Amino acid sequence: MSLLDSEILNNTLRAWIVALALGAASVVVLRVLTGTLVRRVAAVAERTATYWDDVLANVLRSTKGWFLAVVALLILVTVLELPADWEVAIRRVAAVALVVQGGFWAAAGLTGWLAGYRRTEIADDPAAATTVGAIGFVGKLVLWSVVLLLALDNLGMDVTALVAGLGVGGVAVALAAQNILGDLFASMSIVLDKPFVLGDFIIVDEYQGSVEHVGLKTTRVRSLTGEQLVFSNADLLRSRLRNFGRMKERRITFAVGVIYQTPRDKLALVPTILREAVEAQNQTRFDRAHFKSFGASSLDFEVVYYVKVPDYNTYMDLQQAINLRVVERFAAEGIEFAYPTRTVHLARPEQDRET
Repeated sequence: MSLLDSEILNNTLRAWIVALALGAASVVVLRVLTGTLVRRVAAVAERTATYWDDVLANVLRSTKGWFLAVVALLILVTVLELPADWEVAIRRVAAVALVVQGGFWAAAGLTGWLAGYRRTEIADDPAAATTVGAIGFVGKLVLWSVVLLLALDNLGMDVTALVAGLGVGGVAVALAAQNILGDLFASMSIVLDKPFVLGDFIIVDEYQGSVEHVGLKTTRVRSLTGEQLVFSNADLLRSRLRNFGRMKERRITFAVGVIYQTPRDKLALVPTILREAVEAQNQTRFDRAHFKSFGASSLDFEVVYYVKVPDYNTYMDLQQAINLRVVERFAAEGIEFAYPTRTVHLARPEQDRET
């Protein structure tokens, strides 16, 4: 009897060699096929605007080498005559590997879909970034929980008892981590209710800045002076928040004071000058201008107008142009701006007057 005909675990050495060769060849072929599919799908994805081909390429890239090795191991089972307990063990390992690999495929598909959704939607809806982050976290948490339960079930464990135990343990963890869970649910509230989104300029109490990131526990805001402000999500929702990102136009009120010596006809002309100065700007809508009050050292006029865009720099440019035009018209009409002054009247005593 030749060496190739000698038996190892009820199989000849020749059968072992053939099985190992088939397994190795299958791994190589599957790897080449996967790589070829990834390259072709990626090439198609570069030429199309849709993101579904990107999702498919992402799914194919997530195929693990160890999964291909498990496929080769299954070939050994079909070719060789192995002990019954060996076959059961190998099939269980293959089932677990398939479940885990399915989890990687599903996670890659979810990640690719969310990335594509974010790219297409964020231009029209800045809240998409926040929504994508929350959906991604919850989706992956549910996905890998299911994968874990299926894997344990295929290994022969009692999943029902495990789920019951996790439920009791979950209650204990929830009681111990109330603050963290409060921030987590607050994060979900921010995602669903959208009191603000990325890029919005908000004011919380005495703090202000642009929203940079909405996380599971905290929201990070970049202040005007450059530092990063970090708010707890739960505390943020309990605060009174001013969102300037939702502003459609800006209401402006400013005052002008003239001296008490201004003639009445000139005083009557001031509201007209102020109105003309506002209406001369393209992005403004005039509301009113009135002689409001008698100040300590000035006759006060109040002006109200709207800037049609919310941008702060635009508002400042318009206000500057209005101020310059008012200065020019006042100078032409001989109207003087008031400034703090005080007139002191000195009275002589009666005896000094008689002498």
